[in-house]
Amino acid sequence: MKKNDLKQQVSAAIAACQEKKAENISILELEKGSGAFTDYFVVCSGTNPRQIQAISDEVEDRLKKAGLRPAHVEGYKQAEWVLIDYVDFVVHIFTEKARQYYDLERLWKSAKKLRPSELMAPVRVRSKRAPTTAKRKKRA
Repeated sequence: MKKNDLKQQVSAAIAACQEKKAENISILELEKGSGAFTDYFVVCSGTNPRQIQAISDEVEDRLKKAGLRPAHVEGYKQAEWVLIDYVDFVVHIFTEKARQYYDLERLWKSAKKLRPSELMAPVRVRSKRAPTTAKRKKRA
């Protein structure tokens, strides 16, 4: 997969998390030689099980519209820690208590930590000059 396509998919997952008011969103870019099974982790927190499920639903819906389905989803019913595996990236949605307990950021401390804005770069729009169609009248 092209790196830009992957970044767009991860950006869509981040946007879905933000849409449902996920807290403390972080992205870990995992190193190739670290034994990691994926390229990115998107990690965020929800305040209660219903919000965690809503975040999970939004991630799946948004990526489904982009033609991407998860390879595996785990923990949805309990909603303490929902894991959505898209092979090239994994979305982790935690309760704050579970997030502190598992502390993925510490476990994967060799990973490069990114802010959502680093992957969600705004689309650049090139400005084109409007063609001038009006001709000036010559003065006599």
